Amino acid sequence: MATADRTRSSKPSTTGVAGAAAASDAGRRSSVRSRILPRSLLGIASLILAFAIGAGFSGVVLFSYYQYKLNQTNDRVNTLISGYKTQFANAEGNLSATAAAAKLNIQTELKALQQLQAGPATLAALVKQLAPSVFFVHTLDASGQPSVGTAFVVSSNSSQSLLLTSYTTVEAATSTPGPTVYVQQGNNSTQVTVHSWDAEYDLALLVLPTGDLPALTAASPTPAPQPGDRIYAVSGLGTAGASITQGSIVDVSTSGVAVDAAIAPAFQGGPLIDQNGQVLAVASRTYAPLGFTTEDVWYAPYVEAACNKVLTCPGGTLVGSS
Repeated sequence: MATADRTRSSKPSTTGVAGAAAASDAGRRSSVRSRILPRSLLGIASLILAFAIGAGFSGVVLFSYYQYKLNQTNDRVNTLISGYKTQFANAEGNLSATAAAAKLNIQTELKALQQLQAGPATLAALVKQLAPSVFFVHTLDASGQPSVGTAFVVSSNSSQSLLLTSYTTVEAATSTPGPTVYVQQGNNSTQVTVHSWDAEYDLALLVLPTGDLPALTAASPTPAPQPGDRIYAVSGLGTAGASITQGSIVDVSTSGVAVDAAIAPAFQGGPLIDQNGQVLAVASRTYAPLGFTTEDVWYAPYVEAACNKVLTCPGGTLVGSS
């Protein structure tokens, strides 16, 4: 019995082995926790500080990356803005250069135009030259209303002068009975006779019982007038004895010339003077070789048409005509 008991007591116990193993594992886990987790307040504070330092370092890294990307973006934006500024400056410079060139071109064109236009001294000289040969015409129309125009001397002898004017001005006087027609220089008004006329060409010939007046000279047919040539319309009404308006020849045809000079009623029948001071055509507000009239461009018959329509011109010239 004693031997058997000793035998049982010498066998290892299963429960004891398992308990020992469990205790060993618990000890190991406790040892790991003791290494990782602090067991005091200072340890906990150190852990929190470590976490804070890690978070701060991460924040610094992230902020540095953000700042880097922001700087890159700003650099790109600044480059883009600088490029736009350069392009804008170049465009502004080109625009200024183009505007300056255009202004210079306009000034050049205006200078050329101003050279074509007669200045005050030239116009005053023309008025002084032409005033003795032009008259203001006044009469009445068919309805009894005033009708005015201009006449100019084409021939003169010791006793009388022949004046060319507009048929439109004296139309009512071509019928019997008709109103009296007067020509005037300054304050002197003289009655005249309507000798002949041509309604189609808007021409009429007046006989003035005053002689020894200077006759105007017809323009030479060569060189022929050209579009763009300067032209001067003359009226017998003016404080200096005459008045002048200037313009350009717009068109030239066998029937006459088209001009853009202002032809007011007092100018109709007056001479259209070229740059040489000679009569090219007779101003008209009704002459219509194309079948219509305008208020911006006026058609005028050549002065030589008078030789075929209202008077005889020895040698084909108005000077000395009878």
